[in-house]
Formats: sequence, structure tokens, C-alpha cells
Amino acid sequence: MSNLFDTMEADQAAASSMESLDTSGVSTIAELARAVRNKQDEVLKLEDTLKQTKKDLLKLTDEDLPALLHEIGVSKIELDDGSKVELKPTYGAYIKVDNRDKAFSWLKENGYDDIIKNVVTCQFGRGEESLAESLVSLTTEAGFSPEQKRDIHPQTLKAFVRDQVESGNEFPMDIFGAYVGQRANIKKG
Repeated sequence: MSNLFDTMEADQAAASSMESLDTSGVSTIAELARAVRNKQDEVLKLEDTLKQTKKDLLKLTDEDLPALLHEIGVSKIELDDGSKVELKPTYGAYIKVDNRDKAFSWLKENGYDDIIKNVVTCQFGRGEESLAESLVSLTTEAGFSPEQKRDIHPQTLKAFVRDQVESGNEFPMDIFGAYVGQRANIKKG
């Protein structure tokens, strides 16, 4: 019973300290809250600016500068400040969900299925640790419905595309959403 009285006394002391909080403390809290909100807005604006600046940079390095270098017929050039501009191939790929089965089938048929990650998961609720342990030994035969996800890491897919292109191997680029471009790299002199 003394714990109940101690708790009641602590609650009353906290309430009376709130009553004695002066208005300058409240206005300081409000000022700080406004400053936090302003900084959050500033961070969002800077993130948007950074995102747009990265897009602009990519357009310059992957479109504008390579196009101009092709127009004048060179793949590398040294500038008067000693910087070197050189075109290098760039590769990319993204398998759309609609093409996933086709892409995975092609990889398997052509002996490249080792790049496919195969993850099997099963969801359990709170307190179902023993069921999860049973799944390890009983698997699907015990009545569980595991979820299977097959995927290829983006860097692995990019490396696969680069290897195929550089080796001169034919493969269905459209299924893999593959593309080959050129990027202008600039090394400071």
C-alpha cells in the first residue's frame, strides 16, 4: 500500500511542478520546436536539390558529353588544365516483374542460374518459436506454407550484362532490361 501512496505523491509533485512552469519555458520550447521544423524543411529541400543535381550530372556524363565527343570523333581528350576526359562503357539492367520468369528460365537453360538468389521464408506470429523450430526439421510436409522469393542482386545482374556484352555473347537484352551506354569520366590533372 505504501507503493501506491508513494506513486500518488510523485504524481502530485509532478503536477505542481507543471503549474510552476513559467511562460518563458513554454515559449523557449515553442521556439525550439519551430527551429526543428524549419531544419526538417531545410533538409527536405536540400535532399530534393541533391536528387535533381545528380540527375543533371548523369545527363551531362551519360548523354551530353558523350554525344559531343562522338560528334567530333574522339573517345578521350586532355584539357589544358591537365584533366583527362575519357568515354567508358556503362552497363545496366532491371528485370521487370512481367519478365522475371522468362529471364530466370533463360538463365537456367543457358547455365547462368547460379546468379539467382533463392530465399524461402515462412511467417510466424508472436510466441510461435517452437513452430519455427519445427519448420527447420519438418519443412513443407508438416503443413507449413513457405514463401519463396527468387531474385538477382542488381550489381550481380549488371556484372552479368557486362560480361555477356564484352564476351560478345548473344542474350535477350530486352528480357533483362539491359542497356549499354557510355559515360564520360573526368580525371583531374
